[in-house]
Amino acid sequence: MIGAMNRRLFLYAGAAAAVAVAGGYAYRERQRPDAAPDAPPAGAPAAGGDPVAALRTLSLPDLDGKPRTLAEWQGRPMVVNFWATWCAPCVKEMPELQALHEKYPNIQFVGIGVDKAENMRQFLQKVPVSYPLLVMGAGAIDTLRTLGNPAGGLPFTLVFDANGRINRKILGQIQADDLDRTLEGLLA
Repeated sequence: MIGAMNRRLFLYAGAAAAVAVAGGYAYRERQRPDAAPDAPPAGAPAAGGDPVAALRTLSLPDLDGKPRTLAEWQGRPMVVNFWATWCAPCVKEMPELQALHEKYPNIQFVGIGVDKAENMRQFLQKVPVSYPLLVMGAGAIDTLRTLGNPAGGLPFTLVFDANGRINRKILGQIQADDLDRTLEGLLA
């Protein structure tokens, strides 16, 4: 009985702490002097806009700081994977995405890091990836929501056909054989 009460108290205290942290973060973001009160979050499409078109034209730095857009690879199928170095399922799926990238040279793979460039560069020393990695930072969470991922969870993978339309959305870690079948279908 006492053990159950202690567990319940622990759960309530944990939930209260999480709410306090989230509230503090939201308050801090609203108090930033450089943020307009009703401006859309960084990386989010304008109200009423097409979130896929906004993502395609959004300029993001690569790991060398060079601005890039997904529109550079327009006209071919594309896999866009939102990930972070601190996300265990993201890290676990990176070698599988790399293997699929090597298997399908006619499909463009792009990783968008919800992270800092320095963390991503350090990660690449342990887990080499040869497809382009772009840096979006924490602003990516709002973009994920506009793209059909209401929780903003990671990893989140979008598969585009050659015409730039979303063919598939995968929330959570990919299943390599399942994604392989999807990519095979894109080239058929």
